[in-house]
Amino acid sequence: MTNNDRKQEGISRKGKRSFVLHPSIKEIFSEHQQRYLLMVVLALLLTVIIIPKGGFVPGYYSPGDVASRDIKAPRDLLVPDVPLTEEKREAAAQAILPLYDFDPRTAVELTERLMALLAQAGSVQEKSPDEAGTTKDNDLAPLAGLSADQLVLMASLTARPGIEVQLQRLVAPIMARLTVGNKQVFESGWGGAIVVRDLVSQTDKTLQDATQVIGIGDAHNLLAARLQQNNDWTGAERDLLFDLMKGLMRPNLTFNQSETEERRSRARELVKPVLFQVKKGEMVVREGERVTEDQIRKLKALRGISGGHHGLLNGTGLLIGILLLLFAGHRYAKRNISKYRPNTRDLLFLVMVFIGLFILIKLAIFICAAMETAFPYIGSTSYYYAFPFAVGAMLVRIVLNSEVALIFSLIFAALLGIMFGNNLFITIYALIGSLTAAHFVRHCLVRSTLYQAGLQLSLVNVLLVLSIHLMAGHGLNSQLLYKAGFGLAGGFFCAVLVTGLVPLAETLFKYTTDIKLLELANMNTPALRELMIQAPGTYHHSIIVGNLAEAAAETINANPLMARVAAYYHDIGKIRKPLYFVENIGAQENRHDKLSPSMSALILMSHVKDGVDTARASKLGETLVDIIHQHHGTALIKFFYDKAKNQSGPGTQQVDECDYRYPGPKPQTREAALIMLADAVEAASRTLTDPTPARIQGMVQKIINNIFIDGQLDECELTLKDLHNIAKSFNRILSGIFHHRIDYPEPVHKERDKEPAKKETVKKEQGKRKSSDDSTGEPAKESKDRGSEPKKGSTEDLKRLGMS
Repeated sequence: MTNNDRKQEGISRKGKRSFVLHPSIKEIFSEHQQRYLLMVVLALLLTVIIIPKGGFVPGYYSPGDVASRDIKAPRDLLVPDVPLTEEKREAAAQAILPLYDFDPRTAVELTERLMALLAQAGSVQEKSPDEAGTTKDNDLAPLAGLSADQLVLMASLTARPGIEVQLQRLVAPIMARLTVGNKQVFESGWGGAIVVRDLVSQTDKTLQDATQVIGIGDAHNLLAARLQQNNDWTGAERDLLFDLMKGLMRPNLTFNQSETEERRSRARELVKPVLFQVKKGEMVVREGERVTEDQIRKLKALRGISGGHHGLLNGTGLLIGILLLLFAGHRYAKRNISKYRPNTRDLLFLVMVFIGLFILIKLAIFICAAMETAFPYIGSTSYYYAFPFAVGAMLVRIVLNSEVALIFSLIFAALLGIMFGNNLFITIYALIGSLTAAHFVRHCLVRSTLYQAGLQLSLVNVLLVLSIHLMAGHGLNSQLLYKAGFGLAGGFFCAVLVTGLVPLAETLFKYTTDIKLLELANMNTPALRELMIQAPGTYHHSIIVGNLAEAAAETINANPLMARVAAYYHDIGKIRKPLYFVENIGAQENRHDKLSPSMSALILMSHVKDGVDTARASKLGETLVDIIHQHHGTALIKFFYDKAKNQSGPGTQQVDECDYRYPGPKPQTREAALIMLADAVEAASRTLTDPTPARIQGMVQKIINNIFIDGQLDECELTLKDLHNIAKSFNRILSGIFHHRIDYPEPVHKERDKEPAKKETVKKEQGKRKSSDDSTGEPAKESKDRGSEPKKGSTEDLKRLGMS
């Protein structure tokens, strides 16, 4: 691939790495279509999350609560009156009388059992006493307590002609009466009437006179009376028959509880629900009035209209509304807000934040429902103020920028209001809280800033709670204290959640936040330490560029931390071939003297690619990788280009300028442009022989003008005003670096060497005079010391420092 091809490829990328959802999706959809696909998926998921709340109607009120706003019926609907329906069903069930089964066959059955018993007594009588006494037959159990005389009497009764007919005449009138097992129990459960079902004819008859029912004891008395009135029996026979019939007599009227309950259940089911009509536009509840039971039933009915066919219609309408909100917000911001430029990766991140936050709030609503049961003295809506609504805006502001956080907050607050039943107060609470939290996490350099922002959010939440509470018409009561406490807790929850989510976002989406930048600004990172060792000149150059870029970023309201850290790493590609760059050569031979201009240009251009590879290997983040990729743009390597032109003869191939330009792309952000300008200015400043402020100013102006004229700043957002402020900042920093120092006086021995010959003569004469006067010979010693080696620690000794 030629340099020209690489240049064209770099320009086409425009500094943005393509971030696709999946390779198969990349083949089907373009990057532009992927972004709209993400918004459609987001709208569908939000619809699924919001709809089951059942609520386009706010608030779960309790009787006596004050309505927070006017609520009208969106359409005609029939509201079931559950209490009245239940009352009617209960009345229908109670109207079903207790069912008693009457068996008219009891008289015949009693006679048959008695005749069978008499016949058995006759058969026992024919057996020996031992055989009769040892019988095990259960049917003979009633005979066990009879004496032999009674058995003989029973045998005689069996032989009497017409005995069965006589017995039937005896018991038929008695067993024709309605007989229950316990008269007192029957009377205690008497409700005024019963239904008597004839088990033979299967016909029902209502009985309203309880006196027509007798107990089993009354039947025994009637039997005794009829036996006394009958002269066909002897006394012994009457007593024997009474004892036998008393043991065999059973009630003929029994309560059928299962059938009674079944009939009552059917009666309840036959009662249709009682409905009352609510007309479209009818005022269900007015703001400020106390909510009644009837109004609560209407509100529940309004929440319930999202089910079934109407639920499908509501869901479709909500989906369309969310799509319009997302598309309109995205298009407006993209066309009118200069810093709103989310790519596919950013949109995927926003989608994940939206979905995660709404799921979190959904779970919180369920938890609050359980909390309301456990703590009924706390209002159901009080818990909402503890929800971490501002987490999304804080996270988006830290990871992306304030413009995206603003659009996110507006859309999120609007959708949240829909989720809570078109609740304007929740929308206001979420929107103001989100904007507040996003504001206080700007340029978050340390994690404690998150908790400071959480504290500020808590204070704003308390004020919002007070405002909403008063606007809703509530007085100063205990519920206000609960809401304020939950508002304070909400700010703390947001700080805790964002603290844990920021590293997750950095890892999953490869973002470089200010917190990560602060970690990378540490000079002990492996990349910077290797740069300091392998290319010390480049390291020093990067430090100066960082200072220049940071100061310029502050003047134009860019990200100073981003500019400084990016400057530290912008030339780490020079680690691989440090001696091919002039700042690292020093007094050594320039290796480019032995290379052709085209090869030298290739080596210089390679440090950009090497820097990108090193940055990715060091996991510096895509933001820094992009700046390293863009910091030279498509600039011309003029020295080697001119050298190649000078070496080309008339018959040689003409030099192509594209071969001596960096592959690009051009700077896409203001921070990348600042690195380009600071890099060029710092390198040019080293060539100034006398760096006076005027020369520095002229040099800075010339460098920036050349870069601007070359079109390297066409794709970033720097204005002419920004360039003017950048130049002023560069002048100030460079003037401080190249400031003049005071000329220090020369040492005394050097001053003596510079004295004129006349003074030398005077000194010699004075020395001779002193020598002639001094008999000790000190001047000679002085002369000897002056010609000897300098003493250790003297000024002359310092000359040897740094020499090989």
